[in-house]
Amino acid sequence: MKKVLTIAGSDCSGGAGIQADLKTMTVHKIYGMSVITALTAQNTTGVQGIFDASPDFIELQIDSVFKDIRPDAVKIGMVSSVDTIRAIAKKLKEYDAKHIVVDPVMVSTSGSRLLSPDAIATLKEELLPLAEVITPNMAEAAVLCNFKVENKDEMLKAGLQISKESGVDVLIKGGHLLDSADDLLCNSKGETLWFLSPHIDNPNIHGTGCTLSTAIACNLANGFSMEESITKAKLYIKGAIESGLDIGEGRGPLNHSYSLPSSLD
Repeated sequence: MKKVLTIAGSDCSGGAGIQADLKTMTVHKIYGMSVITALTAQNTTGVQGIFDASPDFIELQIDSVFKDIRPDAVKIGMVSSVDTIRAIAKKLKEYDAKHIVVDPVMVSTSGSRLLSPDAIATLKEELLPLAEVITPNMAEAAVLCNFKVENKDEMLKAGLQISKESGVDVLIKGGHLLDSADDLLCNSKGETLWFLSPHIDNPNIHGTGCTLSTAIACNLANGFSMEESITKAKLYIKGAIESGLDIGEGRGPLNHSYSLPSSLD
């Protein structure tokens, strides 16, 4: 069995963060492990509070995992501070971690800021270059490239710039496009590939970014190429949204277990 580690924040309502990541790993028949960077009090309507784990304790968690059950891939989600980012980067370098997927979580689906402004430069300089692929949405890509990203031409410009600066693959998620949900993969050689998707009529998309990046990490751990890993991850996301789960008073979560049998009998 392949093993994947998620380094991210906890979502007590279960739709995003560590909880979404572990659900996704289970569906992909992956042994899932977690390093919790922060506790959040949140639900489908917003984030009510954040309690960060200390950098020392984050390092200790990473040590505990790598010294016993080495992961075949690592997904990184919510990293809210400069010290947290530096602690993670230090340990991933120390253990020469492979197949790192960084989802640069900056703002939640409900609009709550999850990354301090002063941490963005550290994220770009110390963590993004360690990744095999970065998975920003359009708003996050705009922060990383310092210009607006509101259409496919701007996605292309941003993807090429971010990939050139970081030296790694960049998948810009187009879920906020007006006429599609197409995603764009760019690499540092200037090569590009569009993954075409229609919009799905379902407002319940809490945790979509967490889930997609984790699914990509699972597929990379299983030996698939980057193109195959993204294609498979997008198919999984499509099914989880189309399932039509409706939980909570705000933007509800995906149905991570839509493909599992309804009974163990």
